[in-house]
Amino acid sequence: MLAPMTPHPLLDAHDVPAVEPYLRTVGEVFRAFREQDSGCVSYGVLLPDGRRWFVKEAVTDRAQRSLDRAWAFHRVLRHPVVVPQLHRIAVRGSSRTATVMPWCKGEPLYGATARSRFRALPVPRVLHALDRILDAHLAVEAAGHVAVDLYDGAFLFDFDADELHLIDLDEYRPGPFVLTEARLPGSRRFMAPEEWRRGSVIDTRTTVHVLARTARLLLDADDDERAWRGTAAQLAVVERGTRSDPGERFAGVRELAAAWRAATSAG
Repeated sequence: MLAPMTPHPLLDAHDVPAVEPYLRTVGEVFRAFREQDSGCVSYGVLLPDGRRWFVKEAVTDRAQRSLDRAWAFHRVLRHPVVVPQLHRIAVRGSSRTATVMPWCKGEPLYGATARSRFRALPVPRVLHALDRILDAHLAVEAAGHVAVDLYDGAFLFDFDADELHLIDLDEYRPGPFVLTEARLPGSRRFMAPEEWRRGSVIDTRTTVHVLARTARLLLDADDDERAWRGTAAQLAVVERGTRSDPGERFAGVRELAAAWRAATSAG
């Protein structure tokens, strides 16, 4: 007779009285991220079996709406570049939840030091990271979603393994949709013009813009965008992808990726 399996302290937890105290009873909280614009508090948790996990808890109503949106997004998308939300835990006596994800090693490229270090990498390594971002967004497009609030804080790069993952895609949503708010969340450096206009259509051409801006910013040697490290053909792809009129951009991520990869192969 097989012995019953021991419940996993995170993946089998359905509701807890409070998130952080519970985490401290089942493992070691080795990192806490408390000052987050998202309204979430996140924890790195080391369990007795030696495995590390990332737990993200909503502490405001806005953050809970974002986590609910993220949970729905992760139910329709699985991609090796995107760090998955595997489970969520309810906070007893409230409408709050926390999501459980595998801990992924790396540094977000939002920080100036990490971004400068990334930009100093040999160009082929940067291109490999950009290709992983494109590949993930081909899956996003195929799942009928559009990118919202993608910026360098979502790019987690492991300099030792030379591997990039995407994190915090909490604002991604089904598209196309009409913007009913004054603006979408996001970084001015990455956002398309339509993301700032109530009544605009947000669709895959908006995703094209943010991905082209990603290439422009990550393949440049500095924030002033005066030291492009790519080729003229790649820059032409970026320029078309970031045109202010969505109708003048590539029609979708698949078309952008094909043009980018052709320009990259041409050398």
